[in-house]
Amino acid sequence: MSNGSPEGRPPSGYEPLKNQFGPEIPRRIGRMIADVYPPFAERAFVRDALRGYEELELTPRGWHIARALRSHLPEHYPDAAAILVSSLGERATGELTGMGSFVYMPHAFFVAEYGLDHLEESLEAQYEITQRFTAEFSIRPFLVGHRDATLARLQEWTTDPSMHVRRLVSEGTRPRLPWAPVLREFVTDPSPVVALLELLKDDPALYVRRSVANNLNDISKDHPDTTVEVCKRWMGGATPERAWLVKHALRTLIKRGNPGALAVLGFGGVATVSLDDVAVTPRSPRIGESARVEFTVTNDGPRRAALLVDLRVHFVKARGDTSAKVFKLTTVQLDPGESTRIGKRIALHQQSTRTHHEGLHEMEVLVNGTPLPLGSFDLRPPEGARRT
Repeated sequence: MSNGSPEGRPPSGYEPLKNQFGPEIPRRIGRMIADVYPPFAERAFVRDALRGYEELELTPRGWHIARALRSHLPEHYPDAAAILVSSLGERATGELTGMGSFVYMPHAFFVAEYGLDHLEESLEAQYEITQRFTAEFSIRPFLVGHRDATLARLQEWTTDPSMHVRRLVSEGTRPRLPWAPVLREFVTDPSPVVALLELLKDDPALYVRRSVANNLNDISKDHPDTTVEVCKRWMGGATPERAWLVKHALRTLIKRGNPGALAVLGFGGVATVSLDDVAVTPRSPRIGESARVEFTVTNDGPRRAALLVDLRVHFVKARGDTSAKVFKLTTVQLDPGESTRIGKRIALHQQSTRTHHEGLHEMEVLVNGTPLPLGSFDLRPPEGARRT
């Protein structure tokens, strides 16, 4: 799911996500529960859920509603979980996008917070919830507190008819899932996760295969050799779908110029190339504008070369140091002496994920992971602003 962060920090210029999770959400949840469980004190629940609600961001609102549910559902957790499941709407058929499914976020939080002592009921609840919202966050406490039993259930779910359940297997076990606590045991030893991914690598749904790739990409940050070994094995007789998965899984290692990852994709070895006719337009762009970089790559080697070409820009930070970002450019096959022209526009407007600062920005071309100097551009303040 992609809607900014779960904390409700939207991209710059967008309405806060919490505004799409307003007071109507606890009212809707209250009505859903009352419809299947008439003793539910709907008005009292809504009153408690809305107390202090306005000041909270998106995820805290979900937790706040979950705590209100705990106060008004039966104290016996299995009974409360059964009521919550009964109140759920129709299962989703396509990929979960947008904010509509977030109405079930408090249900997932309820299970994560109060269900650890009731494994079977909680796993069944998450099986249903993940087909409406996602249980990728709520499954993680069970992977910590009930590791073997939860892994065994996830293995069963790798063949479930629902792509949402199968995706939970790969997404919920990501060692470094964004916005979630790190699964430190799997960071140390990812082999139980890899065993599950093996069962999903040829899943019929891109929704699931994308998640498998993201999980392997997580693993690559701590165990690059493991990820390279898995991807090398998977490339044997790979379908186009699996080959795409492997390429996506190796993206961090490729940006880092990992030789093993490059070799898996057919770009092994140092390429003998030259860069010519470099053009940076304009040489001194302003913050809020853009710069275009163009250059010619020539194969100076004696044989045909497979080249993976990327651009690395060292963006200046507030204190004057730099942070590098790699932009994907192209892959190309060049005969000896053959050349190709490559270009890239670099957006320099302020973003929620990157704040631009004036100063000299050095650039490099990465050819099969090997950096080659490309020059620089001098970023100036916005029009009308004084240069510091």
